[in-house]
Amino acid sequence: MLEDLRNAPLLSRLTDEQLERVRKRAVQRRLDEGELLFAQGAAAERFYLVQSGQMRLFRLAPDGSEKVIEIVSPGQTFAEALMFLEAPRYPVSAAALAPTRLIAIDAADFAAMLRGSMDTCFVVMGALSQRLRALIGEIDELTLHSAKGRVARWLLARCPADRRALVLDVPKGVLASRLSIQPETFSRVAKQLVTDGVIEVQGAHVTVLDRDALARVAAD
Repeated sequence: MLEDLRNAPLLSRLTDEQLERVRKRAVQRRLDEGELLFAQGAAAERFYLVQSGQMRLFRLAPDGSEKVIEIVSPGQTFAEALMFLEAPRYPVSAAALAPTRLIAIDAADFAAMLRGSMDTCFVVMGALSQRLRALIGEIDELTLHSAKGRVARWLLARCPADRRALVLDVPKGVLASRLSIQPETFSRVAKQLVTDGVIEVQGAHVTVLDRDALARVAAD
């Protein structure tokens, strides 16, 4: 557990003594695929680090439909910013996309530790600020680009220049919700990219055949 904590970007600059304090108050959780970790509106007493598997963070619309806010992968933390609020409650629900192992970190004790070290507090706030900038960038992408452009940008982000292939490791419906499009729209866009010779799809495996063409689509 200690090594996983040390490798997390949010915690990587904590001292050994601080990491040990976090470890002593942490609890490990295991979730089955589809199992709910917490519900929207529940009291937020802990934040979490994903050790293996994946989590989806989502909100429920009044009509019962889900909007996926974020997909959290191993090494990433979530719900950490809530520790700075009075009597915080989770603004989203969290459920496992696959069998998942988590470290549940005591938020109140972590915040108390930060109050005792100004340097550590600024380090953690810096990490949270970087994440906030990334989320703002994602909001811009969702509002400024077409559905086809969003799919293309997502593919490019996960298939850097030195790679041509990737595996869709989340259900297409979840990915579509993350990109704020309908599942049928996602399928239609993927089919068009295949027809145009931009990508090749075999099951969950996607190969980029024409990266320049995909980049042009991503600019849409």
